[in-house]
Amino acid sequence: MVASNLTASDPSTFILNGISGLEAAHLWISIPFSTFYIISLLGNFTILFVVSKEQTLHQPMFLLLCMLAITDISISTCVVPKALCIFWFHSKHITVDGCLTQMFFLHAVTSMHSAVLVIMAFDRYVAICNPLRYATILTNARIAKLGLVGLIRAVLLILPEPLLLRTLPFCTNRVISHTYCEHMAVVKLSCGDSTLNQMYSLVIALAIIVVDLTLIGLSYVLIIRAILRISSKKAHLKALNTCSAHICVILVSYAPFIFSVLTHRFGQGIAAHIHILLANLYVLLPQMFNPIIYGMKTKELREKVGKYIFRMRSPGATDFKPA
Repeated sequence: MVASNLTASDPSTFILNGISGLEAAHLWISIPFSTFYIISLLGNFTILFVVSKEQTLHQPMFLLLCMLAITDISISTCVVPKALCIFWFHSKHITVDGCLTQMFFLHAVTSMHSAVLVIMAFDRYVAICNPLRYATILTNARIAKLGLVGLIRAVLLILPEPLLLRTLPFCTNRVISHTYCEHMAVVKLSCGDSTLNQMYSLVIALAIIVVDLTLIGLSYVLIIRAILRISSKKAHLKALNTCSAHICVILVSYAPFIFSVLTHRFGQGIAAHIHILLANLYVLLPQMFNPIIYGMKTKELREKVGKYIFRMRSPGATDFKPA
């Protein structure tokens, strides 16, 4: 305890306290945390491996899936390894620069993840509303350029957050009641005026959510309008089925984020450990479910993954080609 207090007053160090109020259960909490993380890594790396190996999957839709997988891996990896170090080894120390770096990468990759979902919505819009021009409108090169735009947006919007925090003076008590350097948790440690930091963070978070959800919503309004013009019910179902995986991922990705942000900022009556658990589940559950959703809903990907699983189980059947 003495060592912790000394470190907490070190001007170059913060202490991540884990899930406050549930310290005695840290070891038990680490079990689902590590399990979800491993499943997430296996699922997302499987997508990256299969798409990279299969020439027939080198298409815009699967390039977007790879972008989504990379952002999912990055989001969970920004948080989970350090959280597990806290749970398993009580390694709670993190430098100020390390804390701000973690914050920047987590928020930037989260913004990039949202941008990828917007590009996916545009992909679905073109596939349904302009199917004959799909190959000319959405090339791999154009998808890569759109991804680069999303990355530049993320860096430009998020970079001021840690830079503004770097200018603030911090109090003697440098204990962060969290498993990672969440922006508002760090801001609360400041002894200076943090109004600008809080306002900037809120405006950027809302801007990203509102702009991206508006673009996604507009894409689906146009998609629904195009579907309603089709007379065949079978065609209706087929068109909706092509969007089902993306819709599920949107719900899984945005719902926990919005709920976590709202409860953190306006749910003063909610216990602190509930806020922290929600924030951690946001960086765990969507990243675990996304590859499962696309693996189940995308026939081409499912067949290719099944082929590699069959080869692993039957090493001598490498020449097997599914019908």
